[in-house]
Amino acid sequence: MSPTRDEQHWMYRNMVTSRRFEETIAKIYFEGKTPVFNMANGPIPGEMHLSDGQEPVAVGVCAHLTPEDVVTATHRPHHQAIAKGVDLDKMAAEIFGKTTGLSGGRGGHMHIFDPDVNFACSGIIAQGMGPAVGAALSRKMQGKPGVAVAFLGEGAVNQGAWHEAMNLAAVWKLPFVCVIEDNAWGISVAKSTATSIANNADRAAAYGIPGKRIEGNDPYAIYEAAGEAIARARAGEGPSLIEVETYRLAGHFMGDAEGYRPEGEKDALFEKDPIPKMRAKLLADGVASEAELDAIEAESAARVEAAIKFARESADPAPEDALTAVFAA
Repeated sequence: MSPTRDEQHWMYRNMVTSRRFEETIAKIYFEGKTPVFNMANGPIPGEMHLSDGQEPVAVGVCAHLTPEDVVTATHRPHHQAIAKGVDLDKMAAEIFGKTTGLSGGRGGHMHIFDPDVNFACSGIIAQGMGPAVGAALSRKMQGKPGVAVAFLGEGAVNQGAWHEAMNLAAVWKLPFVCVIEDNAWGISVAKSTATSIANNADRAAAYGIPGKRIEGNDPYAIYEAAGEAIARARAGEGPSLIEVETYRLAGHFMGDAEGYRPEGEKDALFEKDPIPKMRAKLLADGVASEAELDAIEAESAARVEAAIKFARESADPAPEDALTAVFAA
C-alpha cells in the first residue's frame, strides 16, 4: 500500500505546517519570560512540549482517518492535531489562553479538544488509552462506523492503564489501533533503562494481536503499516499495535537543557530531519516539482501566520469566567 500523489502532497503539507507552527510557538513562548524565567508569564503560559521531528507518525496514520474516527494524543500533540484536521486558528487561540480557543482558553496546549474532528489529548501519561478504547467499544456496540487511534510515547506503555486497555480491546475485538511514538526518551530517562523489552511492538503477542515496529521515522512505512492496521479494524478484525522509531529534535519541554543526551546525539538527529528528507524524495520520485513544494511551504507559512494573528488579537477571558464550565455540588 503506497500513498497516492495527492496523499503525499497532503502528508508533506501537514508536516511542514506542524513544523512551522511549532517554530513560531517556540519564538513566542519566551516573550515576557526573560530575564528571569517564569513559565506563568508571557502570551503563552505554562509548559510547552514540541513535536519537532515526530511529524511522520502523525501524517502516516492520519492519512487513513476521517473526521468520524477518534484520535487521542499525549502532552506532545500538535503534529497529530494538525494532521487530524483540528481548527488551527482555534488551537492557536487555545494555546494562548484566549476566549476563541477550542475550550475558551481553559485547556492550553496539553488539553486540546475538538469534537468536530473527534480529537482529544491529555497531559496525563497513558490517559488517552481508556477514552480511545471506550470510543471503539461504543462504535461496535452501536453499529456505527469509525475506528479509534491512541497515540502514546514509549514510556507510557509501562503504565497499568495501557495494559488494561489493550487487554479489553483485544478481548472485545474492537476497532482500535495503538500507535507508540518511540523517541527513546521518557523526559530524561532512556528507554533502555526503563523498559525491559527493546521493541514494544513485541508486546502485542501477549494480547494475541498483530504488532509491528517501524524503523527510521519513515512516513511511507508508517503509512503502509497504519493502512493495514486501520483496514483490519474497519473490517471488524480487532486491534493492532504499531511502534515507530521517531526522533524528538527538541527537548522534553521548552527550557529543557537536555544534559542527559549523549554528546553528538542531537546533531545526528538533525541530520535525519524527516522534512527535508521527504522533500528530497518527492523531487527524486517526480511526485512534486520545486515550484509545487515551494507553494506548499508558502501556503503553510501563511496559514500559521494567520492562526497566530487570530490568537494574538482574540480577547482574554474575563476574570469572572474562571467559575464557568466548572462542576459544583
